[in-house]
Amino acid sequence: MEKEWLDRAEAIRTAIVQLRDSLDCPSKQQRVTEIDQAMAAPTFWDDQETAQPLVQERSNLVALLKPLDEALAGSEDLTAMVEMAAEDEAFATEAQGEIVRLEKVVEELKLQALLSGPHDSAGAIITINARDGGTDANDWAEMLLRMYLQWGQKNDYKAELIDRQDNEEAGINNATIALRGPMAYGYLRGETGIHRLVRISPFNSEGKRQTSFAAVDVSPEISDSVEIEIDESDVRTDTYRASGAGGQHVNKTDSAVRLTHAPTGIVVQCQNERSQHKNRATAWKMLRAQMARHEEEKREQEDAAKYQQQAKTGFGSQIRNYFLHPDQRVKDARTKFQMGNFQAVLDGDIQGFLDSTLRWRAGQPVEEGDD
Repeated sequence: MEKEWLDRAEAIRTAIVQLRDSLDCPSKQQRVTEIDQAMAAPTFWDDQETAQPLVQERSNLVALLKPLDEALAGSEDLTAMVEMAAEDEAFATEAQGEIVRLEKVVEELKLQALLSGPHDSAGAIITINARDGGTDANDWAEMLLRMYLQWGQKNDYKAELIDRQDNEEAGINNATIALRGPMAYGYLRGETGIHRLVRISPFNSEGKRQTSFAAVDVSPEISDSVEIEIDESDVRTDTYRASGAGGQHVNKTDSAVRLTHAPTGIVVQCQNERSQHKNRATAWKMLRAQMARHEEEKREQEDAAKYQQQAKTGFGSQIRNYFLHPDQRVKDARTKFQMGNFQAVLDGDIQGFLDSTLRWRAGQPVEEGDD
C-alpha cells in the first residue's frame, strides 16, 4: 500500500510540474508583477478604460497561478505525509484523503490548461436570438438568458446587459449580455449554436407538445489594445428608433444603431442606451468581438482541414436538446453529456456541459454524465 501511495503522490507532483511548464507560469507571474507595479501608480485609475482590462487580466492570471502553486505545495507535503503514514497508522486516513483531493485538483487544473486559446481569458459577449417556435421560442430565449446569468452569478462573474428586445406576448426576441470573470470566453465559447427545447407549451390552450429553438452566439470581449482589422468602409451604419421599454425619449429619437459588415455578413445592433453615441460605441465593441471570433473560427477550420478533421465549431448547428416532456433531461448533441435535472440546468448548473465541451474540443474522452 505504501508503494502505491508513493507512486500516486509522485504522479501528482509530476503532473503539476508538467502543467506549470506547459503553461509557462514564470512568464505569467512576471506579468502579474508588471501589472502590480502599474496599479501602484497614483494615476492608474485616472483612465478607467485602460485600468479595468489590466485588473481583469491580473485576476485571470491569479486564478490560474494560485491553484497551481497551492497544488505544488500540497504535493510536496504529500510525500512526507505518506512516509509518516507508513510509520504511524494515525496518518493513513489523512494521507489517503489528501491523495484523492490532490488527484481531483490535478484533473481540474488539466481542464483549465485546455483554456489556451488566444481570447480564452477574455470576457464573453453572449447574444441569444429566438428562432422557430413562435411565442414558445421567445419564452425559451429568455429562459436561456436567465440560465447564463445564473451561471455567471454562481461563479461570481460580473454581468452587463448590452441589449434586449422584449417580445410583445412573452419572452424576448433577442438579448446580448457580457459576462466578465476568469476565462469567461474560454468556458462559454462552446455554447455557440442552436439550443432546442421540447415541452408541453404553456401558450397552447390544447396542451400540445411544442418544439422551440433559440440561437446562442458567444464572442470574446476584445480590449481596445488588441488590434482587430476592420475597414470602416466595409461597415454600413443604420440608425432607427428603439423599440420596447425605454421611455418616451427613446421611442422618439433614432438612438438605436445597427452595424453590418459587408464582407462577412456580420450584423450587430444596440438600442439599450438613450444616447445614439453610446449605442454606436457598444455596437462597434460587439462587432470587434464577432470579428475576433470569426477569425478564430477560420483558423480552426484551416487547422481541421490540414489534419483532415471536422472543425469543432457549433454556430448554426444544433448543439443541445432540453426535454421537459415526455421525460426531463438535457443532453448535448456533440459530447453526449447529459443531466436528468432539467431545472438545475436552467438555474445555471451548466459547468458539466462546459467542461465536457472543453474536453471534446481537445479530443479527450468525455463522460456522459448522469441519466
